[in-house]
Amino acid sequence: MKHLIDPMDLSKEELDQIIGLAQDIISNREKYQDLLSHRKLATLFYEPSTRTRLSFTSAMMELGGNVLGFSDAKSSSVSKGETVQDTVRVVGCFADVIAMRHHIEGAQLYASEVSKVPIINAGDGSHSHPTQTLTDLLTIQRELGHIDGITIGFCGDLKFGRTVHSLIKALSRYKDVKVILIAPDELKLPDYIKHDVCDRLGVKYCEVSTMEEVMPQLDVLYMTRVQQERFLDLEEFDRVKDSFVLDCQKLSGAKEKMAILHPLPRVNEILTEVDDDPRAAYFRQVENGKFVRMALITKLLEWKDDPLHAMPETDAPETDPTLRCSNGKCICNNENAQHKFRRTDNGTLRCWYCDSKIK
Repeated sequence: MKHLIDPMDLSKEELDQIIGLAQDIISNREKYQDLLSHRKLATLFYEPSTRTRLSFTSAMMELGGNVLGFSDAKSSSVSKGETVQDTVRVVGCFADVIAMRHHIEGAQLYASEVSKVPIINAGDGSHSHPTQTLTDLLTIQRELGHIDGITIGFCGDLKFGRTVHSLIKALSRYKDVKVILIAPDELKLPDYIKHDVCDRLGVKYCEVSTMEEVMPQLDVLYMTRVQQERFLDLEEFDRVKDSFVLDCQKLSGAKEKMAILHPLPRVNEILTEVDDDPRAAYFRQVENGKFVRMALITKLLEWKDDPLHAMPETDAPETDPTLRCSNGKCICNNENAQHKFRRTDNGTLRCWYCDSKIK
């Protein structure tokens, strides 16, 4: 069965099919309005969301399908202690596909191990957000006309920014992409992304301290907010929360066709004066999210029983009773999930569910 837990679960061909279908949906809305009549999407949102949850709901409704689920785990049997796997087993009896957001990292991968319907990861902690990645890819394609060969600057919170981590992974599928990382020391991209993704997959990258010094090079500027909810130390948050603020003055040296993206919500990292700049694509990006989720749901249901669209083959996980994942926000430290590990090319052990390094 095909799930979408991580951007690398999709081959380049599958990415192209989803983006191509999304573009056809945009051009031929009426053609798809009853495509998924009598099919049901369950949205299980254990963490607050506005754009992502409503985007999934709107996507399924525009395809003629129905939506059930919850937007607050407290209103479900989770409040009684039901596990993620049991919830998915139950909901899979009522729905054809499940979109899940969870604050615990690895929850969706854990759920997919027992699910009889496709699972879509709608965000797991600070780990991964693959449907936002599809949204970003479609937006870049529509704004620039291509993805190959772009120079993209990621600015702000690159440490906890799951949208950044996911998009960098997906961009490794494309040719000659250059990544510029713009962040304070406290919020730099994690080493495992730089080493296991950029270095291993050949993504060119560099790190800089200001957006102004690289603005003329950028085809895409991907802004992110500093996420207070991911910080354990509020004093550290206060030190970095205003590190980078985009205004019209900083855009004076940018390319005429550059696209400004943001996964939203924003706080103060993009001033409202930028909204009227034709390069500001972040609200168009929101609408693209609906179209690409329409395409994704359609394709996952189409691929459900197709052996040619199974999950990517991976080495079997390793287990060792003496080793534990050190991430307190990992599913294996919050539910009765077995501690499993994968070994990287350089021999490093990382958690099977959340990618944390095993120390």
